[in-house]
Amino acid sequence: MTLTAVVVHRERPDACVATGRALLAQGVDHLVVVDNGSSAEAVAVVRGGLPGAELLELAHNTGFGPGANAGLRQWLAGGQGEWVLLAPHDAEPDAGCVATLVAAAADRAHAGLACAEYGTDDILNNRPTVNPLFGGVLAPSERRPGWEACDYPHGTLLLARRQCLDDIGLFDERYFAYCEETDLGIRARAAGWEVGVVWGAVVRNPGMTSTSGVPEYLMLRNSLHLVRWHFGRGHAAVHFAVATWITVRASLGGRRPIFWHRRGRFLALRDFALGRTGPPPESLSSFSVHQRRR
Repeated sequence: MTLTAVVVHRERPDACVATGRALLAQGVDHLVVVDNGSSAEAVAVVRGGLPGAELLELAHNTGFGPGANAGLRQWLAGGQGEWVLLAPHDAEPDAGCVATLVAAAADRAHAGLACAEYGTDDILNNRPTVNPLFGGVLAPSERRPGWEACDYPHGTLLLARRQCLDDIGLFDERYFAYCEETDLGIRARAAGWEVGVVWGAVVRNPGMTSTSGVPEYLMLRNSLHLVRWHFGRGHAAVHFAVATWITVRASLGGRRPIFWHRRGRFLALRDFALGRTGPPPESLSSFSVHQRRR
């Protein structure tokens, strides 16, 4: 079996090299690194650290989904293998992760998308689920070893089947980053493909926080769009009302969401109402966020 991995990179060359080497050490045959408009210095480090990788240099930061699509299109056109892995530049797969993930998915004739489990002991170990009111959420799981059906694969280490992507298409680039894998999972399941998380295939993502408002903005705006596009205006209106209440409450000193950024949330609510998609506003884009995946 020929296995390709696509790694999306922006301005984290050392982490990208470590991720690429880890994937190659676990049986990846062909590595495609998509650089999302990094500096020449960062690109040089990646090129030197991963000399055998195919490097696709994009002119600017297109976002995780569009960057991933550039690598996935390259793989689809090349006809190399049935399966492709996708990861951000700071994914850390545990020993045996790739083999466990691929074996569990390849054993199922209708498996289209799969993901590894997060290597933490908190709520992130729960099963990815889609709520018609709130989009991608996490539900309790018994975490028995092996395949468990879920609604979407998280993007920290995602495995996709060629025939599935040929069938449903690639990431919706309107999301830019965050929620695009939720949308992909919804479309895969609607087309009859199985989607699962593989317990025992462990990947870690060490830095899932940011002082930038970009993660908060994108997660809120995109989850509202996802609910609107897949479940209708009524469901989106409920989500919008709840999100507004949470934002106002937190602004007054109440409980705050995980990536709390007041301006980011207010801009997300505004831009959803205006129908805006794509990159975040320039006022939030002193892009300290490093494409960390949820």
